[in-house]
Amino acid sequence: MKIKPLLDYIRKYVDLTQEEEAILTSKVIFRKYLKGQYILQHGDVCKYQCFVISGCTKTFFLDDEGQEHIILFSVEDWWTSDMGSFITQTPADLNVQCIENTELIMFPIETTEELYDKIPKLERFFRKIIERGLVATQKRLIRNFSLSAKDRYLYFKNQYPDIEQRIPQYMLASYLGITKEFLSKIKSQLLLED
Repeated sequence: MKIKPLLDYIRKYVDLTQEEEAILTSKVIFRKYLKGQYILQHGDVCKYQCFVISGCTKTFFLDDEGQEHIILFSVEDWWTSDMGSFITQTPADLNVQCIENTELIMFPIETTEELYDKIPKLERFFRKIIERGLVATQKRLIRNFSLSAKDRYLYFKNQYPDIEQRIPQYMLASYLGITKEFLSKIKSQLLLED
């Protein structure tokens, strides 16, 4: 199993012993998905927290008109799931779909509490990454309300330059909350300003 990227990521927050690493490795699942496959679909109960080893996913919801609203992209060393569904074990509001062939390490709901009991440091680890995720979500909400579409695009481009190269423009427009035509107009204006 390609566990090294996950262990390297965890080490940024907590130190695990070799025995704890072995326990963790025995409780997680490694899985490959093809481009276009769903990791989670709206209405299903989220059974896994997923760490991206390779690839790219989008987390989105569909409105009543069938319009897709992307709320998150996840690439290597990022997490993906519907945390509300995972924590409450109720039907998911969100979809998680692979934009590229993707490899994940998945933490099953059934073993999460067991891992916390056997490796208390993991509870601290997950608390820290969930706190970071909450802060990032709040900051994104504030940017969406306070920045112009152009400034939201520039923020994304500067913050996540690698992601922009990996996703279709219509998906980036959905994430920014604008049409793909308006995104093209913003990019054209920026080229003229250079």
